[in-house]
Amino acid sequence: MKIEVNGDTHTLAATTVAEALTELGWGNARVATALNGDFLPAAARATTPLTDGDRLEVLAPMQGG
Repeated sequence: MKIEVNGDTHTLAATTVAEALTELGWGNARVATALNGDFLPAAARATTPLTDGDRLEVLAPMQGG
């Protein structure tokens, strides 16, 4: 299926958000996610299905100050 990840189109075999993160290389990373503009808690990623055309945003924490 084709989904948009951080503004870029990707063709993935994943059917859930957790699977997509693994396929994209963020499987063990501490990241925040939003699906179609709505915050998605880490605990919900494994059971949240993806559909063709979804928009996934993945944000990594930044250090600084």
